[in-house]
Amino acid sequence: MSTTITQPASTLSLKEWAVAIKALGEGKQIITIRKGGLYEETRDFKLENDTFYLYPTYEHQKEEMVKPAYHADLNATLEGWSIDKPTVDILYFAQITDDVEILDEAKIRALDPYHIWTEDFADVRLKWKKKNPLHILFARVYKLNQPITLNIEEAYKGCKSWHNLLEDVPQNGFTPVLSDEEYASKRAEIMNILNA
Repeated sequence: MSTTITQPASTLSLKEWAVAIKALGEGKQIITIRKGGLYEETRDFKLENDTFYLYPTYEHQKEEMVKPAYHADLNATLEGWSIDKPTVDILYFAQITDDVEILDEAKIRALDPYHIWTEDFADVRLKWKKKNPLHILFARVYKLNQPITLNIEEAYKGCKSWHNLLEDVPQNGFTPVLSDEEYASKRAEIMNILNA
């Protein structure tokens, strides 16, 4: 599964809860679950590119949607954060190796050991617009050698999944969060569930 990867050439970023980015960035999970932001042009999720930055969001994180084992991680993301904080730090980018669409509730339940979210979180995502599938995104995550601190622009706010960062992103190098072997092993386990 070893491929040549480069830091994203575009400034495209995906908004995700800070605690989920922390889990991805620490190799605790390799999947994220999407169905679309409230204000997407089509109200459906669409993978805009297979490589992009991970933009952390804080204000909509809900403790009851995160398993108790990860509450300390959630609290850690909120240290030093306030609604008025003028900047955000970008620490990671992701390369999506697989985008699997799923409507099967039993398979969603079977993914429980592989992510930080509660069953309620999965239920909310699955039951919103029931006819539309969930996207299980397999994310190979890379940590930037130098975090990028950006001013929080008005364009970054709101319930859209995607936006382009308004500043140039320096190319300072990066390190994979998981080795090729670790990622391939975790991916194979989850794929076995989805393909069962």
